[in-house]
Amino acid sequence: MSTKKNQEYGGDQIQILEGLEAVRKRPGMYIGSTSSRGLHHLVYEIVDNAVDEALAGFCSEIEVTINEDNSITVIDNGRGIPVDINHKAGKPAVEVVFTILHAGGKFGGGGYKVSGGLHGVGASVVNALSNWLEVQIYRDGHIYKQRYERGKVMSELTVIGDCPVEQTGTRVDFMPDDTIFEDTVYDYDTLKTRLRETAFLTKGLKITLIDTRETDEDGNKTTRSKVFHYEGGIKEFVTYLNKSKTALYDDILYFEGTKNNVYVEVAFQHNDSYTENVASFVNNITTPEGGTHLVGFRNALTKTFNDYARTNKILKDKDQNLSGEDIREGLTAIISIKIEEPQFEGQTKQKLGNSEARGAVESIVSEQLTYYLEQNPTVAKTICEKSILAQRARDAARKARDMTRKSALNGMSLPGKLADCSDKDPKNCEIFIVEGDSAGGSAKTARSRATQAILPLRGKILNVEKARLDKILSNAEIRAMITAFGTGIHEDFDIEKLRYHKIIIMTDADVDGAHIATLMLTFLYRFMPELIRQGYVYLAQPPLYKLEKNKKTWYAYSDAELDKILSEVGRDQNNKIQRYKGLGEMDAEQLWETTMDPEKRILLKVNMDDEAESELDLTFTTLMGDKVEPRREFIEENAKYVKNLDI
Repeated sequence: MSTKKNQEYGGDQIQILEGLEAVRKRPGMYIGSTSSRGLHHLVYEIVDNAVDEALAGFCSEIEVTINEDNSITVIDNGRGIPVDINHKAGKPAVEVVFTILHAGGKFGGGGYKVSGGLHGVGASVVNALSNWLEVQIYRDGHIYKQRYERGKVMSELTVIGDCPVEQTGTRVDFMPDDTIFEDTVYDYDTLKTRLRETAFLTKGLKITLIDTRETDEDGNKTTRSKVFHYEGGIKEFVTYLNKSKTALYDDILYFEGTKNNVYVEVAFQHNDSYTENVASFVNNITTPEGGTHLVGFRNALTKTFNDYARTNKILKDKDQNLSGEDIREGLTAIISIKIEEPQFEGQTKQKLGNSEARGAVESIVSEQLTYYLEQNPTVAKTICEKSILAQRARDAARKARDMTRKSALNGMSLPGKLADCSDKDPKNCEIFIVEGDSAGGSAKTARSRATQAILPLRGKILNVEKARLDKILSNAEIRAMITAFGTGIHEDFDIEKLRYHKIIIMTDADVDGAHIATLMLTFLYRFMPELIRQGYVYLAQPPLYKLEKNKKTWYAYSDAELDKILSEVGRDQNNKIQRYKGLGEMDAEQLWETTMDPEKRILLKVNMDDEAESELDLTFTTLMGDKVEPRREFIEENAKYVKNLDI
């Protein structure tokens, strides 16, 4: 969206609010954390500044490079940060931007209309948390340069060359501070996901990501790069997210407009799945917890479809209204709004609070959707019919849930197969979900009865990606898990009722085991995502090999570890190596020693990044959905990263 271009953007449009000392003391307050997530945030902060130039109509290309030493270069072709003196600070504006916290053209000083980097901490925080940062500005026919180290100015702003007057832009190079960040290695895929999302949300902006750290099979240096450029903006985003699903109709519904100074853009399409995938953004920042803009969208959808279904007699007088959940079954939607002064709940910008956003989204979507449905009765009928089926399934699921609740009240609450632990404090308790009765038997014998519960599952559980809630709730294995965890699912979910603070998925170290673990994670991700978000879900890591020599035993959890052990104990005919295919091959003592003993075992914690939720949703659909083609593409793309191939 291009906004008015007649505003001044010079040194005095950069407003100063306070100094920079606090950032190095409490980096987490400014970038969320000093983990890998915070490290990647440094790149987003600089990129967001360039995107602000694009939103204002002055920048069309951004290039992000991960250099060999894990420093980052971001180049844009915007107007270039102002280099004239900011009179309030008595310094060049660029120095103010990089050395003073809460300085930027975003606080009503006429620099930007809408901006993602609301808090204005972007550039200065990146500077404070970098070993060094260099900025080069192309403006007014000159090339300017300044260098900083850990936030301190190392050299005055100087002209280092000339350029054509029409060449403008900013180049920022920085090296994250290794004394602050736990990890200073950038992940190409994390940046790729975020930059792709940014390009979808900024129609026509071209973003290039280049990684110069690659080597080919012969050890020669190579680069990999990806260009993101979407003229269709969020319509193309919906197409991308739906690529592993079958669309119910060809159109992608797209509505845009401005009301009460809020620019609204919405795109959506239904597919044949049973899950809703809605992502919302404010000034290009993802809002994982939604907010007023999402509420407005949902209200408009529910009201408009119910009105249409009543008027056109798809719903009879005696029929219940369709709920929002029924209408949103199988919906993929992007809601993106631009607003001058967004109010977020919390520094992490997770939820929008502006009340005018709700009214703006609701009004624009209601009006344009009503018109669309009248013009396209076939699409309207398709969506209404799917919603009515969803409503029936929801009623059936409610009955199934009521049955589950009743059985819980009748004292039949815990599944018969569950070997529960005696401790009743969830903090101390863990439950192992074990594949197969034989492994379940060993696990029951091996466990520490006070704190470890065992729930054996028979065979593969239902693939929830391909089933409706009523069918899912009638599956015995899934019911056993829901009852054992104690939290309920879907709208009945209550994390306070969780009976175990560690849910450990324990499957064989082979293809089938991996498949079963993926089926379980799909179920947890779709119906109890909070368990993953709060860090209660783990994967057990049973060993791959057992090595016996001279009455001594070693366990190896990978090929590399086996090689290391062999090089230490010597490779000869006395070595007896066993490759474990399944948990059932271990006796209770071995299972305890290698996989269940809290002192010795290896557990992998399952994490979920809210910021990459749309990509995560797509991965689950690709791997577990009906369409074969996207799965083949995924395998071809990722085959080169396979470490242990089990054929």
